[in-house]
Amino acid sequence: MVLILDEWLLLKPADSEQKDIFELLHRRRRKSSTIFCSQYEFEEWYDQLGGDASPLADAIIDRIAHDSYRINITSIDAEHDISMREVYGLDKTLRE
Repeated sequence: MVLILDEWLLLKPADSEQKDIFELLHRRRRKSSTIFCSQYEFEEWYDQLGGDASPLADAIIDRIAHDSYRINITSIDAEHDISMREVYGLDKTLRE
């Protein structure tokens, strides 16, 4: 079963939420796929999780980083900055 976490770390999680994230990722590790969609680069996730101030930040990043594949999706047309919804969306008039 695939779990998709959209807007991953848009808001910094509280300590109790970090514990839930850790437990969820630990239980899914090497058993199920998890897709993280984030506006932040992977290198910024540690700080979004609280960085050095959070005892769980390292453990969460560790469970994400090992055995993972990263697919970075950048702007398709940086000059015009067309959104992916416009390019791949259902409304064909937006693609023209």
